Amino acid sequence: MNYILERIFKHYKPNFAKLQKFGFVVSGDAYIYDTTIMNGGFALHVKITSDDIDTQVIDLATDDPYTLFLVEGAVGGFVGAVRTDYENVMTDIAAKCFDKCIFKSEYAQKLIEYVYNTYGDELEFLWEKFSDNAVWRRKDNQKWYAALLTVKKDKLGLPSDERAEIIDLRAAAEDIDKLVDNEKFFRGYHMNKKHWITMCLDGSVPLDEIQKMLDVSYELARKG
Repeated sequence: MNYILERIFKHYKPNFAKLQKFGFVVSGDAYIYDTTIMNGGFALHVKITSDDIDTQVIDLATDDPYTLFLVEGAVGGFVGAVRTDYENVMTDIAAKCFDKCIFKSEYAQKLIEYVYNTYGDELEFLWEKFSDNAVWRRKDNQKWYAALLTVKKDKLGLPSDERAEIIDLRAAAEDIDKLVDNEKFFRGYHMNKKHWITMCLDGSVPLDEIQKMLDVSYELARKG
C-alpha cells in the first residue's frame, strides 16, 4: 500500500456491502472499481480485498502506468494535479465505503456489532485530538450511554503502563458502590464517578455481563 493510501485508510476497514453500492464489482475475493481522473486523461483501477488496497493509474495517451505522483518528493503542477485527483477519489471511497476501525479487541468489535444490531447506533468520534476515543448516544435525546476509550492501565490505578481499551457505562449509584473493586470495575474514567462505571475490554468482565450493563446504561440515558 502506498503512502497516500496508508494515510487515508489508516484505522479503516472495508464495508463490502457499501463497496458494491458505490459501484465496485466482485471478482473472486476482490472488489474492483474503475474510473478516470484528470478530465478523463488517466484511468484509475482500484482493487480492494479484506486485507489490502491496491491501485493503478494509467496514462490513457500512452497506455503506460503513471507513478510519479506516488514519489513523496515529486513536485510540479501536473504531478500535483494527478496526486490531488487520485487523493480525492480514494478519500471519497474511504468516506463512503469504509468503517472506522480504531478499536481492535475482540470485545470492542463484538460490542460495536451488538450496539448496531440492537439500537442501530454507530460510534461517534467527537475529538480530533483523541481519535481513539468515541461515544454512543441515544437518537431521541442525544445523551451518551457508553464511551469506548483507549488509555494506559495505570490511569485506572492498575500496575501497568500498557494501553487498554475500556468502556464507560452509566449505572445506578448503589450498583457502582457494590461493583467497584479497582481490579475489574472502576469508577467512571473521565466521567461522573457517582453515575458511571468503567471496565477493561480484556476479558476480565464477561462480554454478556457488559452487554447487560450496556442495556441498563441505555435506559438510564433516557432519563438524562
